[in-house]
Amino acid sequence: MKKYILFLGVLLCMAGVRAQQDGDMRSSKSLFEEVTNIKKKTDRFNFFLNMNGSFDNQFIEDTHQMSKFNMRQLRIEAKGKINDWLSYRWRQRLNRPNTGSGNIDNLPTSIDVAGIGVKLTDKFSMFIGKQCAAYGGVEFDLNPIEIYEYSDMIENMSNFLTGVNFAYNFNDNHQLQFQVLNSLNNSFANTYDVGTTGTVQSQAPLVYTLNWNGSFFDNAFKTRWSASLMNEAKGKNMYYYALGNELTQGKFNMFFDFMYSNEELDRNGIMSKITNSSRYGNAVNAQYLSLVTKLNYRFAPKWNVFLEGMYETASLKKDLRYQMGPVEFAKGKYRTSYGYFAGLEYYPMESNLHFFLTYVGRAYEYTNRARSLMTTGFDDNTNRLSLGFIYQLQMF
Repeated sequence: MKKYILFLGVLLCMAGVRAQQDGDMRSSKSLFEEVTNIKKKTDRFNFFLNMNGSFDNQFIEDTHQMSKFNMRQLRIEAKGKINDWLSYRWRQRLNRPNTGSGNIDNLPTSIDVAGIGVKLTDKFSMFIGKQCAAYGGVEFDLNPIEIYEYSDMIENMSNFLTGVNFAYNFNDNHQLQFQVLNSLNNSFANTYDVGTTGTVQSQAPLVYTLNWNGSFFDNAFKTRWSASLMNEAKGKNMYYYALGNELTQGKFNMFFDFMYSNEELDRNGIMSKITNSSRYGNAVNAQYLSLVTKLNYRFAPKWNVFLEGMYETASLKKDLRYQMGPVEFAKGKYRTSYGYFAGLEYYPMESNLHFFLTYVGRAYEYTNRARSLMTTGFDDNTNRLSLGFIYQLQMF
């Protein structure tokens, strides 16, 4: 692995030198303005290309598996203000299948956001259409192109759903949101293994979220907290809580996210994999805990270094016995996962373009009770070294 670290380090230095040669700090004009030298005089239409691409070196344990170029994120986005009270936003992921068959909202899963914003008063507004769920957490609220790898909790969630969001700004520092969305993107049968005993589709599959965004001490400390209730099936709900906290002091920035999910019908899917959902159906009374923290240090105007850690568990809240067979699953923890990241980022311009060199490590531990149930399907411990770029390019 050492030769890959040396190789990527040399490439990063070359990228930094090239960026310094190409120009100094530049204004954040759109590509249209740069090319035509015509200043855009309207905010009715803004068009962005969101990119995260890299050269990845992938390892299982310490064994090299593959080196490849990878466009991890590629999204296009349009948004604007029609007038003082009406706005719109649309964002779609290009490197995801444009499938929509069976989706209850009649939209493909490649679409993240598609809707309109209505400003009712100076403090009260709403957004109608497909949108990001107002779950708490600092990392969850970031643009997906900024994420090197999500936690298991976020990776397995349905994050973009259709419905309505109401927002009330008490002042510049505190906002309260209430959101009602479909709890499903796909059909009920495609979302859950309906072999689970007693599972009946809900007639109102919705998720309700209350979200508070706060800012204290001149933006030095910020909060993004939420509580959600999701109707998964008739008589079965999911309760999700997220507490995101961010601290900024000069060149130093960090956040800590606490996430907990209590799922009467397993939506995350990790416990269902362990309890063999293909035979018995989705697990019931599954619970997941996720702790994520990241530390950034901007040691120079154009350079940032970061460390990130994750700790996550998958458990059963109650003993589980299926009527169709003698298998019993005792309550308790079955799986623990760890994430440990480190990286160096270089920002050559005033825009958010940055080049990065990152290490991403993931490790998984299964308890003896889990290993007694599973013969295959264990997650491998992985490592990844990546050299790449992240850019939200404003094209118009």
